[in-house]
Amino acid sequence: MAAAIRVCCALRITLGGAIPLRPIGGALQLSQSVSQASVVSLQRSPAVPVVPSPAWQQIRHGSFFNKLTAEELWKGVLAETGAGARKGRGKRTKRKLKRDLNRGQTIGEGRGGFLWPGLNTAVLKGGTLQSMSRRGDAEQQEMQAELVRQRDEWERRRKLRVKRERGWTGNSWGGISLGPPDPGPNGETYEDFDSRVIEVKSVFNMTAKEGRKRSISCLVAVGNGNGAAGFALGKAADRTTALRKAKNRAIHYLYYIERYNNHTIYHDIDSTFKRTTLRMKKQNKGYGLHCHRAVITLCKLIGVQDLYCKVDGSVNLLNITRALFTGLANQETHQTLAEKKQLNVVEFTAERGPLPTVVASPQQGARPDPEPEDEIPNTRLHWDDVRAAQGIKRSVWAGVKRTIW
Repeated sequence: MAAAIRVCCALRITLGGAIPLRPIGGALQLSQSVSQASVVSLQRSPAVPVVPSPAWQQIRHGSFFNKLTAEELWKGVLAETGAGARKGRGKRTKRKLKRDLNRGQTIGEGRGGFLWPGLNTAVLKGGTLQSMSRRGDAEQQEMQAELVRQRDEWERRRKLRVKRERGWTGNSWGGISLGPPDPGPNGETYEDFDSRVIEVKSVFNMTAKEGRKRSISCLVAVGNGNGAAGFALGKAADRTTALRKAKNRAIHYLYYIERYNNHTIYHDIDSTFKRTTLRMKKQNKGYGLHCHRAVITLCKLIGVQDLYCKVDGSVNLLNITRALFTGLANQETHQTLAEKKQLNVVEFTAERGPLPTVVASPQQGARPDPEPEDEIPNTRLHWDDVRAAQGIKRSVWAGVKRTIW
C-alpha cells in the first residue's frame, strides 16, 4: 500500500537531508514506488522522522502597490492618461486633484503614543541615550486633538475661495496683476517688473484621434514702468499653467520705449498691424491716459502717463498690443530728427509764448542754410481729417483737448 503525503504550502520542504521537494499546484504527491515495508521501517527508526518539520524561508510578496511608483499610482487615480480623457469623455465631471498624503504625517507617531528615538523623539537628551518609551494618556489625547485641529484648518483653507484682484470688469481676467516673473535659472530676479493679463481665451484644435482638443491661450504683458516692457503668449491645457508660461516668456522679449520727459511720446504716431490702426497723440503733463483699456494697461507697464489713442478697425487685443509696441518702438526722437535734418529742434510752450526752446541739436552743428520754404512736408493726411477741415464731416479729434507746443 502506497503512502501519500499532501503538503499544502508554498515553502521548501526537506526530508532528512534528501533532495528538496517543491510543491506543484499547492500539493505534493510522493512516488507510488514507496512500499509499505519501507514506511514501517521508517516508523521504527527514531533517527529519520516520517514527516519532518518544515524549514521556513522568508520571501517578499509582490503586489500592485510595491511594483509601481507613486507617480504611476497617481496617474491611475487621476485618470490623466486614459483614452476617454484624451478624447474628451466625461468633460463635465469634477476633476480630481493630486493630494500630498504625507502632509501632517510623522514617522513613528500613532494612536499608541510610543516614542521612538530617531523617529519622533531625539536620540540623545541631556547627553543620555534615550530608549523607547510611551506618552501619558493626557499628553497623547492633547497630541491627537492638535492633529485633528490642524487637519480641519487645512480643509477650511482648501475650501476658502481667495478673492482675486479686480481687472477691467468683475468677470474678466484682463488687467489682473500676476506679480513679477519667476526667478531665472541663474538666480536672476525681476522684482522691479509687474505682469498684467491682457487676454484669456479658449482655443480648440481638431485632431484625428482626440477630436476637438481644448486649450487655454493667454496674452500677458510685463513691464517695469520705466521704459522696459514686453508681451508674450502662453498656451496650456489649464489656465494657471498658461498664465505662468506667458508671464515667464514675456520677460525674454522686452522692448525699450523712448519717452519724452518720462511721461509721453515724442510725436503723434499712426501704427497699423493687420486690420487694426492706432492713432496716438502727444499730450501735456497731467492729461492722463484717454485710450482703450488694453492700451491703458500697457502704457502703465511702459511708463507712459499722458496719451490719447484712438483704435480704428479691428479691436483684437493681440493686434492692438502688436500695433502699440511697433509704433512706440519705431518713434523718432528729437535727437534723431536733429541728426536727420542737421537742424536744431525747437519747442513752443504756452509759458514762453513765441520764444522757442531748443530740445535737440545735431552733434556736428546745424547747417547754415535752412530748409526751403516751398519744401512739401512728408506728412500723411487722413481723409477724415481733410473732410473735417473743409467742413464736410465732424472730426473724431474735435472733442480732444488740443495741446499747444
